[in-house]
Amino acid sequence: MLPALLGKKIGMTELFAEDGRVVPVTLIQTGPCTVLQVKTTKTDGYNAVQMGLGDGKKHLLNKPMAGHLKASNVTVPKRFIREIRLPDGPAGEQESQTFKPGTQVGAEVFEGVWKVKVTGTTKGRGFTGMVKRWNKHRGPESHGSMNVRAPGSSGSDTRLTHIRPGRHMPGHYGVETVTTTNLELVKIDKPRNLLFVKGSVPGMNGGWVIVKKTTLVKPAPPKTSTKKKIEPKAREKKK
Repeated sequence: MLPALLGKKIGMTELFAEDGRVVPVTLIQTGPCTVLQVKTTKTDGYNAVQMGLGDGKKHLLNKPMAGHLKASNVTVPKRFIREIRLPDGPAGEQESQTFKPGTQVGAEVFEGVWKVKVTGTTKGRGFTGMVKRWNKHRGPESHGSMNVRAPGSSGSDTRLTHIRPGRHMPGHYGVETVTTTNLELVKIDKPRNLLFVKGSVPGMNGGWVIVKKTTLVKPAPPKTSTKKKIEPKAREKKK
């Protein structure tokens, strides 16, 4: 099966566990994803499956993408297109042959998976200062101090007299590719292709994400001992 799948973040809600606990979850719609192209070691040098999610508008397509979709037998253009890499060698090549352009894949890929990792683009917050961007401390507010949230001196080294590369400064904050790992897959809704993932996922509601499987296995519950407990005998009273 595929090691990952494309998805769309819907929002957050809550689920009740069997023991009554309230579990905060993020809803991710993972399909149906349409296969656009299958790559193998013989044709492209590596094994991969190119997939698309979300219907787009035809008049916004350029000629190269329109020709690519026409060769894939896909009539409706896709908004989010990414490649999912398959293992190298004959095993990955054999797996890639199970897919054909135009076929659709859904949430059934994650059946039996316990934990996943989600890659998305964080929210854009524009141009921000050092306090919000890097969690810097502010300056004093008393005794006429005018340097409360300003960066202060940044290049006062007497030897170099310039700002060194990599220094924390004000600038554009957000719109970065972030991967959140170790997220528990609480529930799968196959008819609606929904994943209920415990915790938060990077990005805004309606943003595109990539959900990847992990090799973590759910630990088995502790075994209960069947041995009877030996109760201590009561002491005999002295006559």
